[in-house]
Amino acid sequence: MKILLLEDDIALGETIEDLLIESGYLVDHVIGGNEAIDMSYDNEYDLYIFDINVPDIDGLDILKALRDVDDKTPAIFISAMTDLKTVLKGFEVGGDDFVKKPFYPEELLVKVNLKLTKEDKTIVFKDITYFTKDKKIEKNGESIYLSGVQLQLFKLFINNTNRIIIKDELYECLEKPSDSALRFHINKLKNSTGFKIKNLRGSGYILEKS
Repeated sequence: MKILLLEDDIALGETIEDLLIESGYLVDHVIGGNEAIDMSYDNEYDLYIFDINVPDIDGLDILKALRDVDDKTPAIFISAMTDLKTVLKGFEVGGDDFVKKPFYPEELLVKVNLKLTKEDKTIVFKDITYFTKDKKIEKNGESIYLSGVQLQLFKLFINNTNRIIIKDELYECLEKPSDSALRFHINKLKNSTGFKIKNLRGSGYILEKS
């Protein structure tokens, strides 16, 4: 899948670009509004990631122009402009999500993965099969049940195999985040699925492919 990234902060843009490429995406990184428009006209993309306050034309006006010509490509805004008026305008012009700076690049990756996961996609991981459309999970062909929290953790891990997931991301799956609650639910998930989820102290957790 191919992503157009508009970010004029070179260091941040390169960090996001590297992370997306490591996750298997193709990325075109541009720093100006006019360049973003040219690239969108010349290429087909599966997702736009637009900063708002960029040279030439801001990200809001770019997306509005694309929507006006019936471009329905999903779009995520990233911006330090976090006032309610800007956030609401982002959705009004056709944005699908809004990530407020500063943020962990991994947080953006989770949103990208969720946005680009097709509703009818089937994910196979060893003896586990996940049918994303109806949220059905099978282990060796037999259905298994996960609680709401465990299902959220399951989706986060299976969509991000071989990547360290920091605690802040995992906490978003919990109603009352804490280290003990996180360990409890991850252990429950491991028992139900057989996942070998490793705790990397000081970093987070990882579900390795091997």
